[in-house]
Order: sequence, then structure tokens, then C-alpha cells
Amino acid sequence: MLVTKDLTIRFGGHVAVNAVSCTFKPGTLTAIVGPNGAGKTTYFNLISGQLRASAGEVILNGASLAGMSPSARTRAGLGRAFQLTNLFPNLTVHENVRLAVQAARGGAHLRGLNLWSIWSDHKALTQLADEVLEAVAMADKRKAIVASLPHGDQRKLEVALLMALEPDVFMFDEPTAGMSADEAPVILNLIRQLKSDKTKTILLVEHKMDVVRELADRIIVLHNGTLVADGDPATVIASPVVQEAYLGVAPTAVKEPV
Repeated sequence: MLVTKDLTIRFGGHVAVNAVSCTFKPGTLTAIVGPNGAGKTTYFNLISGQLRASAGEVILNGASLAGMSPSARTRAGLGRAFQLTNLFPNLTVHENVRLAVQAARGGAHLRGLNLWSIWSDHKALTQLADEVLEAVAMADKRKAIVASLPHGDQRKLEVALLMALEPDVFMFDEPTAGMSADEAPVILNLIRQLKSDKTKTILLVEHKMDVVRELADRIIVLHNGTLVADGDPATVIASPVVQEAYLGVAPTAVKEPV
């Protein structure tokens, strides 16, 4: 579904992401890990279009996304959640979700330009937005102004907006960042729900290795912008290169038998 082919970006003489090639298939959750400064978020920004690649390309469903803006990539099927919430703070919870539902349908609510079709489509959009809010357990907050919500609810709402856009690929950049121990499980449960849909692909940047162990089907490791490990969680976490690069400790030497 999603392929990065020799994806590279240079800032002056610094190569932040170095020829990373990966294929991400439907029905899998891939965790992208590595130490601070490894290039994880930069790699995400290249995929979603926030940064323009110096070389290489991103391919979604067989089509190159080269030259496409972030919004165009969203319409193509990439859904991105950021480390910081990206919402309309002065609108209500329901209005935020309804706008996402409307965007996913390409403005079809104006088709025909007559009052009956506009009202009929408005009702349909409202119903779809209500269904998304039910799915994330926020129906009781539908009339709340987003700016008044606690941080945990704002993160839940951002997941709701992604769900409303119905992307093929969900991209989560440290989804529990800044959340309390009580709030984080709610977001993780939502990701588990998304993972149950085997038609979707999920990419997750996460520092918390307990979360990675539980959710990931696959781990890729970036170090200094280069892909250094790729495989199932148990194998990758136990590998010497990850112990050294990600955990910051030298691998334990194997003692020779006496």
C-alpha cells in the first residue's frame, strides 16, 4: 500500500534521512523507533509532504506522491496525527469532526445547489460525525468548544478527525506525548480499534517501548537518518544494533565457556 523508495533529505551538508526504502502493507502496525535526532519525525514529514525530499519518492497504492502538497496527500489516503494537536480550537467538537467528514467527501454537500440536497447531505454529514464521536467515546462532548477540552480529550478528538477522513494509512507521531498515565490508555485503545481493520496500514513513532512491544507487528529502527534494523518486535528489540543505537548501551559481551 505505502512504499518509500530511497527517501532522502539533506539540510546543507547534513543528511537527516538517508535513502530509506520500506514497504508498509495493509493490516500491519509498524513502529518507527530510534534515539532522539534519529530522523523519525523527519521521515514522517517526508511521507506526509510537510518536507520536500532531496531524493527518492513516496508511493501510495501504486501512484507516486512526488510534488503533492500535504492536503493533496491526505485526499490520496494519508492520515497524519502530529505530536501537537492540530485542531480548530474555537469550534465545537462536533464541528471539527463534521468538517473532516465533509472534507473526506470532497464538498459533495453542495452538489445540485438546491436547498433539499444541501439539507439532506447536511443531515448525512451530521449523522456520520455523530457516529465517529460515538466510536471515540466523545458523544457527550459534542457541543464543547475544543479550546476548553483537557489535553487528553484533544488527542482523542484528533484521532476522531483522522477516522472521519477515512484514510488508507494512519500515521501517529508520539500519540501519547504529554498525556497523563490515566489519559494515555484511551488513545492506545483507539489505535487498537483501528488496527483491527485489516484494510488499513498504521505507522507509529513512539519512544515508549512497552507500547511498541504491545502494539507493533513490525519495528523499523532509524539511527542518524539511516535504516539499521527491520523485523518483528522481539528480534529487533533484542538485536545488538538496537541495544546500542536505541537504548544507548553497548551489547553485552558473550562469555566463552571455561
